[in-house]
Amino acid sequence: MGSSDTPYEKPEHLISIRKPFAIGRREVTFAEWDLCADTGTCKVRPEDHGWGRGDRPVINVSWEDAKLFVAWLSQKTGQKYRLPSEAEWEYAARAGTKTPFWWGREAGAGHAQCDGCGSPIKQQVVPAGSFRPNGFGLYDTSGNAAEWVEDCWNDSYRNAPKDASPWTSGDCRLRVLRGGNFLSKASDVRSSARFRYDIDVRYYANGFRVVRELP
Repeated sequence: MGSSDTPYEKPEHLISIRKPFAIGRREVTFAEWDLCADTGTCKVRPEDHGWGRGDRPVINVSWEDAKLFVAWLSQKTGQKYRLPSEAEWEYAARAGTKTPFWWGREAGAGHAQCDGCGSPIKQQVVPAGSFRPNGFGLYDTSGNAAEWVEDCWNDSYRNAPKDASPWTSGDCRLRVLRGGNFLSKASDVRSSARFRYDIDVRYYANGFRVVRELP
């Protein structure tokens, strides 16, 4: 996990993932979010900037909003849904690869929705699954919408958990975002790239995907 490319991604370290988990193949969509909003559990019906709702990833949701969604989904299904830990997210995004991008060493074109990724539609989210999936069958782990994870923000991985549990100490008013977004430069959609944002602030490039715990 991590890389030597930026101080935020250092040091590279080994993680032991001891429990299996299921993770969404796609980012949570507007259609899925609106089901929660219809019940009143999700308190906001986010603006889509005129790009369309439906199967586009939901954006303009804060970390606190995402937590309401996973609580609603857990209650509705009787399954345990949550946000991924940062370690789980990177494991899933890499899909067994060690290169900067899951598809190779260079960003190239036609792999992700970002600024500099050769995307035909510029500066907006596109429908989930518009590009081919990674080796684990996951779509849009690079670009499109940045994805909230459970972890508090820390400026490096020094003293980070050695397993896949979320890091629950540090600056917990900031939470980690992974994957970059449609506005990101290609270097910021690498599998190891990480960001942070205030837990209660909504931004038009931030969304999330869910994890379901397995027995």
